[in-house]
Amino acid sequence: MTDDTPHPSDAPPLDEGSVVLDAKGLRAMAHPVRVQLIGLLRKHGPSTATRLAERLGVNSGTASYHLRQLGAAGFVEEDTERGNARERWWRSVHRTTWFNDPELAEREPEAALAYQQSVASIYALRTQQTLNDLQTMPRVWRERFDLSDWVLRLTPEEATDLYQELWDVIGRYRRDTPENAATAPAGAERVGVITHFLPEPHTPAPEAEAP
Repeated sequence: MTDDTPHPSDAPPLDEGSVVLDAKGLRAMAHPVRVQLIGLLRKHGPSTATRLAERLGVNSGTASYHLRQLGAAGFVEEDTERGNARERWWRSVHRTTWFNDPELAEREPEAALAYQQSVASIYALRTQQTLNDLQTMPRVWRERFDLSDWVLRLTPEEATDLYQELWDVIGRYRRDTPENAATAPAGAERVGVITHFLPEPHTPAPEAEAP
């Protein structure tokens, strides 16, 4: 995962480039603009408030304010190698952000909901952006695009097993890091894999069809 991703408490261990949200971090990330800013810095690399504002469709003052708040919380830092007296550059401190504390979500319900809604909105936006670009995409990639939906009936333990199996499968493939991008084979492109586990407790079982 290279974007902000709510993370189940029983998921596999995180890598060194990850940060787990605590109460302070959760409150700092409980704003859709900040989640989007982090995502852009991770996807495209260091940038300025002006350039980031253009991508988000907000004014540069708004972007600057939220970058400063993210900096105070330790999520971004100034890229002093790129900046100058007139232009301040920012970069992401971490590659991924995880939220894996159910007790914290109960203590900070409004912040947790705001953060998770922001993440869900960004996933929907990424899907729509790919759909908008689909017709101009090379056919070999257009044929790999997929939107699928399966409805299962699982116990919590079975859901945990399924999550672990999906994690293991995805983990066998190349992560999109600067190091891996430099050594990837010809034809390798960035591919987003987004998973959703959407429990629907107390949903009645479907009625059996008549013989």
